[in-house]
Amino acid sequence: MPAEPISANKYGSALRRLALSVLQPGFVGTEAPDWILRDIGDGLASVVLFSRNISSPDQVARLTAQLRAENPALIVAIDEEAGDVTRIESATGSTRPGNFALGAVDDPELTEAVAADLGRQLLAAGVTLDFAPSADVNSNPDNPVIGVRSFGADADLVSRHTAAWVRGLQSAGVAACAKHFPGHGDVAADSHHELPTYDADLPATLSRAVLQELLREELGFDGLIVSDAIEMGAVTGRHGIDGATVRAVSAGVDAVCVGGESAEESTVDGLATALVEAVVRGDLAEERLAEAAGRVREFAEWSAALRAAVPAREAPRDIGHVAARRAVRLTGTARDTLPLAAPPHVVELVAATNMAIGKETPWGVAAPLQERLPGTTSARVHGDELRERAGVLDSRALAPAAGRPLVVVVRDASRHVWMSRAVAALVAARPDTVVVEMGLPSDALTGATQIVTHGASAASGVAAAELLTGGPRSADGFHRCVS
Repeated sequence: MPAEPISANKYGSALRRLALSVLQPGFVGTEAPDWILRDIGDGLASVVLFSRNISSPDQVARLTAQLRAENPALIVAIDEEAGDVTRIESATGSTRPGNFALGAVDDPELTEAVAADLGRQLLAAGVTLDFAPSADVNSNPDNPVIGVRSFGADADLVSRHTAAWVRGLQSAGVAACAKHFPGHGDVAADSHHELPTYDADLPATLSRAVLQELLREELGFDGLIVSDAIEMGAVTGRHGIDGATVRAVSAGVDAVCVGGESAEESTVDGLATALVEAVVRGDLAEERLAEAAGRVREFAEWSAALRAAVPAREAPRDIGHVAARRAVRLTGTARDTLPLAAPPHVVELVAATNMAIGKETPWGVAAPLQERLPGTTSARVHGDELRERAGVLDSRALAPAAGRPLVVVVRDASRHVWMSRAVAALVAARPDTVVVEMGLPSDALTGATQIVTHGASAASGVAAAELLTGGPRSADGFHRCVS
């Protein structure tokens, strides 16, 4: 017969409070559900906001105030990188470029200013902790999950911009969390679904060798260690969400992030119970659970002091769009095709993105071009369409562009064979095509006129549209960034 399950409540509220305090759950809705408020009262020390929790600045400020009414020291976290990965502006696209664009400019003062601008927005929304910046060195261009989320492929560049980003965000009163230790830049697997290899035997989140021996002992880190989303397939595929949570805390994780996908009351209850049962069985030392809870408490106190110490400062005007303009690069020999002489037809080639990028987040150049050049038309073409039907490029791209400029927009074309082939076919048919690459640039289209934005944020789309139409040529304009 199976062993009788242990009731967490049977062992008293103190142990359950410890277990709740190391969880960082998400929830559904733009108002706090009753169960979250009740769990905060019972010891839950953190929550994570996702795009589903955000509809407007005023709404999210009301939401965080509602949460903090239960615990003024509550940690409110968000996964807001700016650029392609945005939660606070997921409905409209980020008004700030992401890391790769900032790394392309390579002006740490600009990076610090952009991060400070984001910090002011997050502080006003009531956010305490931002899971950013990505400190990965994108040394593998085929990496399916980092790419433009990294400052670049050079460790020194990534280091100085990571430091600048952290300084900027924290100068605005919001704590930064550098990720993804020990590095996600040199892998060819997406850990949302499968396991990239670090430790020979265990994922980093579950590895004492990585978290304790390397991070704590060798590198001397004494701050808060937060797991990536614990429901990701890289760990749950082997151990289930309960087992992964227990193993993560035992290995050295102090706060377990959960709820991107598993955002139900039953998940939090189940994870708290699993931690309590593990302590009772002797699988998890109570001292380790208490140590993790203590670090969460210390972090909450530190972040509250950080918020309180923020001086009143005026934000630089429109710093996100200034940065996006500076990141744009124009290459190729047919520069006389710009600015566009007439409203173009825009073809945006669409590939699936990784789970870190919200499916609802808009990207591209068609919309800002339509605002600037009325009469602009557009079409979005997916890889499946090209594979399943002949003549798609003729009917969706070339025919509508007859007698007009053709603009082709891509995102990481070098990573998608179908996309590279489609662009090559369009350029062969229309040598005057302007290609806008909003992901990692490549040398595959030598000779074609290319605009490289180094990211697909809304700000980057606007910067590309301005260049296409002969946009702003002020001191913050393109004469400083065309190469």
